[in-house]
Amino acid sequence: MPAPGKHARRKLSRLSRGLVVASTGGAALALPLAGAATAAPAAAPAVAVVAAQAPAAAPAAAPAAPATYTVALGDTLSGIATDHAVGGGWKKLYEDNKAAIGDDPSLIRPGIELSVAAAARQAAAQPAAATPVAAKAYADNLDGWIRESLDIMARHGIPGSYDGIHRNIMRESSGNPLAINNWDSNAAAGTPSKGLLQVIDPTFRAYHVPGTSLDPYDPVANITAACNYAADRYGSIDNVNGPY
Repeated sequence: MPAPGKHARRKLSRLSRGLVVASTGGAALALPLAGAATAAPAAAPAVAVVAAQAPAAAPAAAPAAPATYTVALGDTLSGIATDHAVGGGWKKLYEDNKAAIGDDPSLIRPGIELSVAAAARQAAAQPAAATPVAAKAYADNLDGWIRESLDIMARHGIPGSYDGIHRNIMRESSGNPLAINNWDSNAAAGTPSKGLLQVIDPTFRAYHVPGTSLDPYDPVANITAACNYAADRYGSIDNVNGPY
């Protein structure tokens, strides 16, 4: 109970505090107070704005080489041809511009226009010269002679192995390319056996391998001819294990 002499203040509910009663004679209209708690409107979704990426700029094309050249004082056809990479040199440059230059290529007048494009294009179109392949080198000894012979034999389809050739050479001549047999039946007949594999002249000539020396004492020519003969007679020098 309130104290005497004081008026008790009626408590308002949270909802009542948020309303003000507007009366127009009879009916009352409850209006929300400014600042009263109301439902907040949904926040608008954020819109991400992404700038379109500009395409990468294409690399600038290299400037085209000038198609003509204006002769300056002191110029020569040779110098102009060099500066403009004219294939065929000053002669080609003169040939392409003879009408402008005249009959004497050593006299070119300052101010005349020379065409350099056609000659330069011709030079660019020409393929680069192929680099020559160095010839295979072989040692000038028994090992080198056998290896070179094997390469030649391979190109001509003549069978044989390093070991088969080496074994027969050591039996026939002990590796001496100038060895000659002057005491057997071949020698008595006037055709002594010669060289590393002791080949008689008629056999050497009959089985000589093209591209090798015609000298039966030449180590490579002797080996290849003997192996060619052995291939024809025995199937391969590898099958020879004695006089043949």
